[in-house]
Amino acid sequence: MKHLKNIKELATLKGAHEKDGRRLSPEDLSLIKDASVIVDTDENILWSGKASELPSKFKDTPSVDCSNFVITPEIVDSHTHTVFGGNRAFEYSMRLNGADYQDIAKAGGGILNTMEKTLSADLDELFKDACERIERIHSYGVGTLEIKSGYALDYNKEKEITQLIHKLKERFRGKVQIFNTYLAAHAVPKSFQSSKDYMDTVVMPLLEDLSKEGIVDAVDIFHEQGYFDEQDTALLFDRAKELGIGIKVHADEFNDNGGAALACQHGALSCDHLLQTSKDGIDKLSRSSTVATILPGTAFFLGKKLANARSFLDAGCKVALASDYNPGSCHCDNLLLISSIAGKNLEMNIAEIWSAITLNASAALGMNDQGAIIEGMKARFSVFETNSLDEIIYSWGRNFSISPQKALSL
Repeated sequence: MKHLKNIKELATLKGAHEKDGRRLSPEDLSLIKDASVIVDTDENILWSGKASELPSKFKDTPSVDCSNFVITPEIVDSHTHTVFGGNRAFEYSMRLNGADYQDIAKAGGGILNTMEKTLSADLDELFKDACERIERIHSYGVGTLEIKSGYALDYNKEKEITQLIHKLKERFRGKVQIFNTYLAAHAVPKSFQSSKDYMDTVVMPLLEDLSKEGIVDAVDIFHEQGYFDEQDTALLFDRAKELGIGIKVHADEFNDNGGAALACQHGALSCDHLLQTSKDGIDKLSRSSTVATILPGTAFFLGKKLANARSFLDAGCKVALASDYNPGSCHCDNLLLISSIAGKNLEMNIAEIWSAITLNASAALGMNDQGAIIEGMKARFSVFETNSLDEIIYSWGRNFSISPQKALSL
């Protein structure tokens, strides 16, 4: 066991946890000053609270002085596309100069550009680049990271990339917890006549193949007009559930095409984007366990209107925030920065923001044993060397994070 003592401020999120991450008031942050946490040898939380109220049975537990630290539940980025080849910087400049999607596509941009760069990239190069990105993301305080495949759109290379993500999971074990999401259904390559043709030829057979390796944590699909329809989505989800694999969905980004309702119908872990979700979709989310994941960085990056977060929050949905870090529509890997900028624009209170990147983001990955610093939860923390929790969100882009492994070790 170890005793984390004299913690300057501890955000336990006890209140948020008791409310299942829904309809939160600022007090649900459950912030404690001069706090203590007791962790057992299996990295489970045995007790947390005011240092002055520490139970006598823990008085002689070996301790770590945390008087310089603010500690929160571990930050979770539950939606990223961290493995890709090349970059699309030229597209961003074109967009700033007034180009639209068609102009960019004619100039060789778009997701198919990343597909070509990823297909031509050496696996060692992709692994090295991904490691550098993960180290940088971790330096901001992120301890759990979802990574999707989906930039090869080719049977063999998609398989290799899912295997590469698993290799990254092993490489960062004990430092960053990586969640491996299979997103071969990201777009339909031009060589296929239809989404059904691509699903039958690549997506479904490869899922069967990868399921034998037991390395896929969830499947995802881009359910959108011109990409994959309701039949494609049902086909993928039904088989994934038979295989015991979680499901996630890109939903309602360009149009309200019932993606949120479809996610709830299938019991998805999360549905993400939600820029165009209808009241019916919001109502269904509010009555489900499916997490509504909002990606404000993408709207900022593309100059789109932000999702109406308050509609989801006030309806009682479980709302998460994620970065959507990718080479084309959100080349920003700093979830805390995105949350700082987006918070007021989304009209979220402080408990809603922190829950969205810890407790609810964990739920979006099916990790319901983390996200709050209370008895029985996993001892997964983010640690900041600063005067108060308020300063973290207030100081846009400033990094107060330090490694929990270093700060809290005995």
